[in-house]
Amino acid sequence: MPKRVLTGTVVSDKADKTVVVRVERRVKHPLYGKIIKLSKKYHAHDAGNAFKAGEQVRIQECAPMSKLKTWEVLDRIGAAKAVAVEIHEPEALSPQSEPSKPVEEKKAEKAEKKPAKKAKADAEADA
Repeated sequence: MPKRVLTGTVVSDKADKTVVVRVERRVKHPLYGKIIKLSKKYHAHDAGNAFKAGEQVRIQECAPMSKLKTWEVLDRIGAAKAVAVEIHEPEALSPQSEPSKPVEEKKAEKAEKKPAKKAKADAEADA
Protein backbone atom coordinates (compact mmCIF):
# COMPACT_ATOMS: atom_id res chain seq x y z
CA MET A 1 0.00 0.00 0.00
CA PRO A 2 1.49 3.41 -0.93
CA LYS A 3 2.31 5.92 1.78
CA ARG A 4 0.39 9.19 1.93
CA VAL A 5 2.30 12.35 1.02
CA LEU A 6 1.01 15.74 2.20
CA THR A 7 2.19 19.32 1.64
CA GLY A 8 2.16 21.89 4.44
CA THR A 9 3.85 24.73 6.26
CA VAL A 10 6.26 24.29 9.18
CA VAL A 11 4.75 26.13 12.16
CA SER A 12 7.22 25.05 14.85
CA ASP A 13 10.79 23.78 14.85
CA LYS A 14 11.53 24.12 18.57
CA ALA A 15 11.72 20.42 19.40
CA ASP A 16 14.87 18.43 18.60
CA LYS A 17 14.58 16.43 15.35
CA THR A 18 10.86 17.26 15.13
CA VAL A 19 8.85 19.85 13.21
CA VAL A 20 5.15 20.60 13.41
CA VAL A 21 3.58 20.94 9.96
CA ARG A 22 0.17 22.52 9.33
CA VAL A 23 -1.61 20.99 6.34
CA GLU A 24 -4.53 23.00 4.96
CA ARG A 25 -7.24 21.58 2.78
CA ARG A 26 -10.16 23.30 1.10
CA VAL A 27 -13.60 21.71 1.37
CA LYS A 28 -17.12 22.69 0.48
CA HIS A 29 -19.38 23.30 3.47
CA PRO A 30 -22.05 20.57 3.49
CA LEU A 31 -25.00 22.93 4.11
CA TYR A 32 -23.98 26.38 2.89
CA GLY A 33 -21.79 25.36 -0.04
CA LYS A 34 -19.06 27.88 0.75
CA ILE A 35 -15.45 26.76 0.25
CA ILE A 36 -13.69 26.79 3.64
CA LYS A 37 -10.15 26.02 4.77
CA LEU A 38 -9.62 23.26 7.28
CA SER A 39 -6.19 22.63 8.76
CA LYS A 40 -4.55 19.91 10.77
CA LYS A 41 -1.14 19.75 12.44
CA TYR A 42 1.22 16.81 12.08
CA HIS A 43 4.44 16.13 13.99
CA ALA A 44 7.10 15.05 11.52
CA HIS A 45 10.64 13.70 11.94
CA ASP A 46 13.43 16.07 10.85
CA ALA A 47 16.68 14.18 11.43
CA GLY A 48 19.05 17.03 10.66
CA ASN A 49 17.04 19.91 12.16
CA ALA A 50 17.20 21.39 8.65
CA PHE A 51 13.72 22.89 8.37
CA LYS A 52 12.67 26.22 9.89
CA ALA A 53 9.30 27.80 10.64
CA GLY A 54 7.48 29.20 7.62
CA GLU A 55 8.93 26.81 5.03
CA GLN A 56 6.73 24.75 2.71
CA VAL A 57 7.56 21.04 3.03
CA ARG A 58 6.29 17.63 1.92
CA ILE A 59 5.75 14.97 4.58
CA GLN A 60 5.26 11.22 4.21
CA GLU A 61 3.69 8.60 6.44
CA CYS A 62 6.06 6.27 8.29
CA ALA A 63 6.09 3.80 11.15
CA PRO A 64 5.44 5.45 14.53
CA MET A 65 8.59 6.99 16.03
CA SER A 66 6.94 8.29 19.19
CA LYS A 67 3.48 8.96 20.60
CA LEU A 68 2.81 11.80 18.14
CA LYS A 69 5.39 11.35 15.37
CA THR A 70 4.20 9.14 12.53
CA TRP A 71 5.38 11.33 9.65
CA GLU A 72 8.78 12.23 8.21
CA VAL A 73 9.82 15.25 6.16
CA LEU A 74 10.70 14.41 2.57
CA ASP A 75 11.89 17.71 1.12
CA ARG A 76 11.52 21.48 1.06
CA ILE A 77 9.18 22.99 -1.51
CA GLY A 78 9.48 26.69 -0.69
CA ALA A 79 11.49 28.94 1.59
CA ALA A 80 10.12 30.85 4.57
CA LYS A 81 7.85 33.75 3.63
CA ALA A 82 8.94 36.20 6.33
CA VAL A 83 12.17 36.71 8.25
CA ALA A 84 12.37 38.13 11.77
CA VAL A 85 13.93 41.58 11.98
CA GLU A 86 16.00 42.72 14.95
CA ILE A 87 16.19 46.41 15.87
CA HIS A 88 19.55 47.46 17.34
CA GLU A 89 18.61 51.12 18.00
CA PRO A 90 17.22 51.59 21.53
CA GLU A 91 15.69 54.96 20.51
CA ALA A 92 13.44 53.20 18.01
CA LEU A 93 12.03 50.95 20.71
CA SER A 94 11.36 53.60 23.38
CA PRO A 95 8.44 56.03 22.93
CA GLN A 96 9.31 59.70 22.37
CA SER A 97 6.64 61.08 24.70
CA GLU A 98 6.13 60.43 28.40
CA PRO A 99 4.02 57.42 29.35
CA SER A 100 0.46 58.16 30.41
CA LYS A 101 -0.33 58.53 34.11
CA PRO A 102 -2.22 55.85 36.03
CA VAL A 103 -5.96 56.35 36.47
CA GLU A 104 -5.63 57.02 40.23
CA GLU A 105 -3.28 59.98 39.64
CA LYS A 106 -5.63 61.45 37.03
CA LYS A 107 -8.57 61.21 39.44
CA ALA A 108 -6.52 62.85 42.21
CA GLU A 109 -5.58 65.76 39.92
CA LYS A 110 -9.21 66.29 38.91
CA ALA A 111 -10.28 66.25 42.58
CA GLU A 112 -7.66 68.92 43.39
CA LYS A 113 -8.81 71.17 40.52
CA LYS A 114 -12.52 71.03 41.35
CA PRO A 115 -12.35 72.79 44.77
CA ALA A 116 -10.20 75.53 43.27
CA LYS A 117 -12.86 76.19 40.62
CA LYS A 118 -15.59 76.26 43.27
CA ALA A 119 -13.62 78.73 45.35
CA LYS A 120 -13.27 81.04 42.32
CA ALA A 121 -16.97 80.76 41.58
CA ASP A 122 -17.81 81.56 45.21
CA ALA A 123 -15.46 84.58 45.19
CA GLU A 124 -17.06 85.92 42.02
CA ALA A 125 -20.55 85.44 43.43
CA ASP A 126 -19.66 87.37 46.59
CA ALA A 127 -18.24 90.28 44.62
